[in-house]
Amino acid sequence: MKDILLKKFAQVFGDAEGAKVYFAPGRVNLIGEHTDYNGGHVFPCALTIGTYGAARKRTDNKLRFYSMNFEKLGVIESSLEELTPSKGAGWTNYPKGVMWAFGERGMKMSQGMDLLLLGNIPNGSGLSSSASVEVLTGYILRDFFGYEVENQDLALIGQYSENHFNMVNCGIMDQFAIAMGKKDCAIFLDTADLSFEYAPIALKGAKIVIASSNKKRGLGDSKYNERRSECETALAELQQEVEISSLGDLDEETFEKHKEAIHSDVRRKRAKHAVYENRRTIRAVEALKRNDVEEFGRLMNASHVSLRDDYEVTGMELDTLVEEAWKIPGVIGSRMTGAGFGGCTVSIVKDDSIDDFIKQVGKAYEAKIGYAADFYVVEIGDGPAEL
Repeated sequence: MKDILLKKFAQVFGDAEGAKVYFAPGRVNLIGEHTDYNGGHVFPCALTIGTYGAARKRTDNKLRFYSMNFEKLGVIESSLEELTPSKGAGWTNYPKGVMWAFGERGMKMSQGMDLLLLGNIPNGSGLSSSASVEVLTGYILRDFFGYEVENQDLALIGQYSENHFNMVNCGIMDQFAIAMGKKDCAIFLDTADLSFEYAPIALKGAKIVIASSNKKRGLGDSKYNERRSECETALAELQQEVEISSLGDLDEETFEKHKEAIHSDVRRKRAKHAVYENRRTIRAVEALKRNDVEEFGRLMNASHVSLRDDYEVTGMELDTLVEEAWKIPGVIGSRMTGAGFGGCTVSIVKDDSIDDFIKQVGKAYEAKIGYAADFYVVEIGDGPAEL
């Protein structure tokens, strides 16, 4: 992969002298969806697929970007004076946002750079291609300019850039999972205080399979920000009765006791999902520690039902993938993952059922939806690195 990137870099930018090659993973969240901005727990892991980048410093203040995933766009030029978001900048808003966010923290770039990217994460799939680009860019900036930031800071800077430059009100989970990834482990993260532990994922005789619905979506113009706003209002209503700082502070019993403080049925459902999903995530990690993968699978299934009925972020495509998966013997658990409204499902499937799973779910999906889904048998990998 390194040779492929350097060869293309030389073609695009004239030569590859001084260029270095880096990688940042994508991520999948096993359970704990839409809890990260509600002060709850999440359980994501980094993947061995992600974003590759070849980069080198320039002697002027020019920025030149090229993506092997969008070759028709050619080289997109900018400069250090133009670190402002714009529709015309397309995908380059993500690396530019990180450069801007570093500057906001007093780490202004003194030189421009040439940056070539190649991602093998399905675009728009919900496996965090944007967060992968953000963490990758931050990792490159730290290496090039010697900024004193830890990997955890790279996650926070990436989130800040997405919130304030790209105006997507995302939580910390995606960037954190990518920046802090560890092979064969998922990250049990408390988003309220960023305390976390690595939990080994030992799926003896089973694997993680991701199904991409191939329904395109954009987070910024999806109902993501609307859901977040509904939860914030529900929290403010509950705070009139209960002393809490986030929905993640509640257990199911306390929520049921005080839920009438929320003055709308819709907001009550949203808050219920946030509370119950957080407790499910805690129980799911406890189940894994006992090597009870079957219980983990049951909690994954319950998570999807809640996302479908209470949070209403699944849609026909994701529901079809999950409901067809549940019919296959050998599927331990299946749910949508990511923000929803398209994107992906994540399933734990026994090894000897994987071929059947891909064939049967794929066939049923195409028959109902009218176009094909893509399937990826994935492995859990490390965080960002220079290759």
